[in-house]
Amino acid sequence: MDDQICRLDVRSIATHYRDGSLSPIDVVDAFLERIERLNPSLNAFVLVTAEAARHAARRAEDRLRTSDKESLPPLFGIPFSVKDTLPTAGIRTTFGSPLFADFVPTEDAAVVATLNRAGAILLGKTNTPAFGWMGATQNLLFSATPNPWDAAVTAGGSSGGTAVAACARLAPINIGTDGGGSLRIPAAFTGTVGFKPSYGRVPNYPTGANWSLQHIGPIARSVDNIIATLDTIAQPDPRDPYSLPTCGWKYDDPQNASQPLKIIFAPDLGFAESVDDEIVAVCRKAVAVFVDMNHEVVERKLDWPSPIEFWRTLFVTGAADRLAAFLQDRSDQIEPTLRDFIIEGKNLPADAYYKACISRNDWWQNVRATFDDCDLLITPTVACSPFPLGLETPGKVAGRAVSFYGWSPFCPPFNLTGQPAISVPAGRSANGLPVGLQIVGRRFADATVLAVAAAFESARPWPEWSEA
Repeated sequence: MDDQICRLDVRSIATHYRDGSLSPIDVVDAFLERIERLNPSLNAFVLVTAEAARHAARRAEDRLRTSDKESLPPLFGIPFSVKDTLPTAGIRTTFGSPLFADFVPTEDAAVVATLNRAGAILLGKTNTPAFGWMGATQNLLFSATPNPWDAAVTAGGSSGGTAVAACARLAPINIGTDGGGSLRIPAAFTGTVGFKPSYGRVPNYPTGANWSLQHIGPIARSVDNIIATLDTIAQPDPRDPYSLPTCGWKYDDPQNASQPLKIIFAPDLGFAESVDDEIVAVCRKAVAVFVDMNHEVVERKLDWPSPIEFWRTLFVTGAADRLAAFLQDRSDQIEPTLRDFIIEGKNLPADAYYKACISRNDWWQNVRATFDDCDLLITPTVACSPFPLGLETPGKVAGRAVSFYGWSPFCPPFNLTGQPAISVPAGRSANGLPVGLQIVGRRFADATVLAVAAAFESARPWPEWSEA
C-alpha cells in the first residue's frame, strides 16, 4: 500500500484527503519510508526532516477533521522537497558546499514560504553541486547523485537531487532552481518533467549571485503535477521586484492549447558545438506527435549567434562576487574548477559585466525575430546522453571535443531571455537512458507551453522508473 500511495499524483492525494480514504499521516509516512529505503543508493536527499514532517502531518490531520475540506488550499498536506540552495528557516541549508556546512537560515525562500502557507509538508533538502554551479550533481560535502536508470552515469544538475526525488517517487512536488538548465538538464537525464517558468513567474527571494539568470520551478513525474504546483507557487512577492503579477487564469485550462500552433523544431539552434545523432533522431521522432495533434511543425536550421560566452561572463562574475572572499583562507573547500571560475570572474575587466548585459539585450533580437514566426520552439534538451558519474562534463559529444558547457547549448539561451521552457521525456537511447525534449514558448506564454506538454504526455505516455 505504501508504494501505491507514492504513485499517486498531487490531485489524487488531495481527493483522498477530501473523501477520507487517506490521511496526511498515511501519505507522509509512505514517502518517508520510501526515502529511508531508497535514498542510501540514490543520494537524492541530503537532509530528511522526518520528525518535523510527521508533526506537520498530525497538525494537517487535525485540521482536516475540523475544517471544511473543500475550502483548504489545493496543496494542503502534499509532501514536497526543496533543493539545498534554497533557504529553509531553522533547517540547515548548505548550498552543497563545506563553506556552509552548518548554516541555518532565519527565513524561508519565497517559494518555500508559499508552500508552507498552502499547507504543503516539507520532507527535506535535495542534493546539488556547490552553489548550483554545474550540470552534474556532486560536491565535496555529500558526494554524487547517480542516475536511477543507471548508477554509473550522472543524474545531471544542478537540480540533480530534485530530479532523482521526482524520478524515484520520493516526493510528488520537488522544487529546484535553473540558471542555465538546472531544472531541465536533470529532468532530461532522469526521464522526468522539469519546468523553467517565465522569469519572475515564481518569485526569487532571497536572490543569489546570478539573480538575473535564476528561475525557480518544479520537477515532477508528470506535467499535471507541474501544473498543480504552479497554480500555487506562481504568485508575486513584494521582496522580488521582478516577480510577475498573478495572471488570472488556470494553467490547466483546455483553452490554452485549443488552437493549432506553429512550431519550429531546431536540432542545433545554429551554434551547438556538437549534437549526438541519436539524440536528434529520438527528438525528431517525438516531434512527429505534434503533427498528429494538428499543429504545423517545420524543422529549421536557425542561424543564431552563440550566447554562451556572455552567459558565462554573467555566471562567473556572479560566482566571483559571492565567493571570492573565501579564496584566501578556505580555497580547499571549493572545487578546483569552481575555484578557477571564481578567479576568472574576479579577473575580468570592470566593463565585462556591462558588455555582457548589452550583448544579452542585442541577442534577444535574434530570438524575438524567430518567435515572430512561431508559437513554440522545440529542441533537444541536452546534446548528449548522461555521461559517467563523477565527471563534470562529458568532454566529447558525438566524438567531437566540446567546451565546458558545450554539451548543453539548448538551455542557457532561455535563461537569458526569461522565456518559459519545459523538458519532457522524448524517448530512450539505444542503451535505455532517457532523452529529453525541450519546448520553449513566447515570453509569458507559460500556459501554452504546459498545455502542449500535457497533450504530448497524453499522446505519448513515458515509462516510469522502477527499483525492481
